[in-house]
Amino acid sequence: MAKKVLRLMTELSSRKSISRIMGRFSHSSVSRYVIPTFIRNYKIPASEAEKDISEYHSLNAFFTRKLKPGMRPIDTDEHSLTSPVDARITAMGDISSGTILNVKGQNYSIDELLHHSPHLELYKNGYVFVLYLSPTDYHRIHSPVTGVKMESEHIRGRVYPVNDFAMTHMPSVLSRNERLITYIAHSFGEVAVIKVGAMNVSSIQYSDESVSQWSKGDDLAYFEFGSTVVLLMENGTFTPRDDLKPGDTVRMGQALGDLHPSPLSGNH
Repeated sequence: MAKKVLRLMTELSSRKSISRIMGRFSHSSVSRYVIPTFIRNYKIPASEAEKDISEYHSLNAFFTRKLKPGMRPIDTDEHSLTSPVDARITAMGDISSGTILNVKGQNYSIDELLHHSPHLELYKNGYVFVLYLSPTDYHRIHSPVTGVKMESEHIRGRVYPVNDFAMTHMPSVLSRNERLITYIAHSFGEVAVIKVGAMNVSSIQYSDESVSQWSKGDDLAYFEFGSTVVLLMENGTFTPRDDLKPGDTVRMGQALGDLHPSPLSGNH
């Protein structure tokens, strides 16, 4: 029975009525009994968790767990941009005139992804990472830079799957799903951290809504089941590591590349 429930919860649905039911279950005390099955099925390294498994009062509490200190070292290079999450790289590359090319065979418009925000001009020829978190992964999101929040936008949307099948066969999932976007100004410009939700209604939460600035690696937000982060770097301000490619896995705190002044804008 537990396996069937977990399969239903991770095979995400776009029907919000089902999402609400599954959301209520994952927050209920009854759901704590499926935590051992969840850990076993997805081979989760439970020893990394901040608390003992018996201390989590619901499946959601375990899913949004923090880790023990030191489990994810943060790259210390002053100019590095670090991965905000544990994830697999779905796509990465230059943004071409406002279009993210070939994300599982689909192109995405920055204008639609950012919900027609004025910030989109900063990213039309920037750089993008699409980072997919599986149920196995640690689901907290951390700041990829040291900087200050410029703006936050919560876009209500659908709750389509973000797995490989949906990303390949359903149109524009990343632009149609619920999104929580954080624009963070850093020494050389700005980054947009786009948290794309799935499964549960209101499935993306800030760790502390009152916080407006972060150091690299600080806790920023968390997902409740099913998730992708799209990370955008401002035009001309980022050079990726040359050894990364789509399909690679990264851990939170690992360097994705280097930030630098933009030759396009004279940004210093």
